[in-house]
Amino acid sequence: MAGAPADPASGTQTPPPGQRSLWRHHDFRQLWMGDTVSVFGNQFVLFALPLIAVQLLAADAFEMGLLAAFENAAFLLISLPAGAWVDRMRKKRVIVAGDLLRAALLLTIPLAWALDLLTMIQLFVIAAGVGVVTVFFDVANQSYLPEIVAGDQIGDGNGKLQASQQTASVVGPSAASGLVGLIGGPLTIGVTSICMALSSLFVSRIRHREEPPQPDSRPTLVADIREGLAFVLGHPLLRRIVACTGLSNFASSAVFALLVLYALRTLDLNQFQLGLVMSLGAVGGIVGALSSSWVQKFVGEGRSITVSATLAGLATLAVPLASVLPALPTLLIGWLVLSWCVVVYNVAQVSFRQRLCPKPLLGRMNASIRFLVWGPMPIGAFLGGTLAHTIGIVPALWIFAAVSILAALPVLLSPLTGMRDLPRELDALADSTTP
Repeated sequence: MAGAPADPASGTQTPPPGQRSLWRHHDFRQLWMGDTVSVFGNQFVLFALPLIAVQLLAADAFEMGLLAAFENAAFLLISLPAGAWVDRMRKKRVIVAGDLLRAALLLTIPLAWALDLLTMIQLFVIAAGVGVVTVFFDVANQSYLPEIVAGDQIGDGNGKLQASQQTASVVGPSAASGLVGLIGGPLTIGVTSICMALSSLFVSRIRHREEPPQPDSRPTLVADIREGLAFVLGHPLLRRIVACTGLSNFASSAVFALLVLYALRTLDLNQFQLGLVMSLGAVGGIVGALSSSWVQKFVGEGRSITVSATLAGLATLAVPLASVLPALPTLLIGWLVLSWCVVVYNVAQVSFRQRLCPKPLLGRMNASIRFLVWGPMPIGAFLGGTLAHTIGIVPALWIFAAVSILAALPVLLSPLTGMRDLPRELDALADSTTP
């Protein structure tokens, strides 16, 4: 940016105090473009991979739950050490390498299909491998924004990133369903590799120079992990947010693991109608990204978390309700409300913890939270598939929709319900909340 003072420590240009537009911030633009391309690729994978399992490999409910469990298993198994490792690495390198590795892994699916060698075992292995890479990628990606923008721009940056992610959620499923119809699921997965390569190119152009701590100044890996967990679990508000998010993810992972099978075989929808549900429903996410700041001003930062969490649980009921009400409109309305709630909730709680956490601890803090809130996902997905295989898909969906509603209780019955403004510093906690 012409005329902006340079930061000698990082080599980046710091915007003057009066300048608020992140679109004029070179490094943020590169991060945003990389993230946007990457999330579009992720949408193709999320849509096409279950379709490959159901349509080409005739997967049943148990196998679909197992596939979703493998996709998320890494967050339970390695997210804690991953956070400590990421804090010892240059985050930009982790992000670029993560995109390239995922592209290479996903390319094996269309290659195996072309050779008539594609099996569910390969899908399980690729899902697990991509999940491992994604753990490192996501921790680094979420910890990188505070490195390249000013503290008072973190909320704005998260809002813009969420807007891109929700735009991908709207356009991605429809584009993916069209591609699947045109070139098939395996080649649609192949298109994702192009998106990942482009993402790595954009992020590689970020000018910010990170200065990692010297190796001999760092404590042991176990001490690093303990420090990250202690920060999260020792904070009364973060502890409540983690409990809510973890329970919600546990239930939603079971619902999402069964969604494609449920829509195609129980509701008798086709892949284009499913893409329409996911695309139009995700419009709520764009509205959530654009309205999150207004919601926080209107109801308060703390209360926006409790309101969105409660409404998200109720909106999940739309999935099993689609079996007794008109399926397409019921799913559309439910997905619309759910997407809005999830984005409003995430913008508020992610911005809160990013500005609260000391920068040297960001990777470990984010990894600890990912372990606690994403760790339940493979368990939920596996239980969802197992329960659906035992008692049926619809009864299983009702059970996990009820769990989604109960997930809001940790924040609903907490100081967040009465808080308009959230603390911005750790020492403000004693005056603002009670344990």
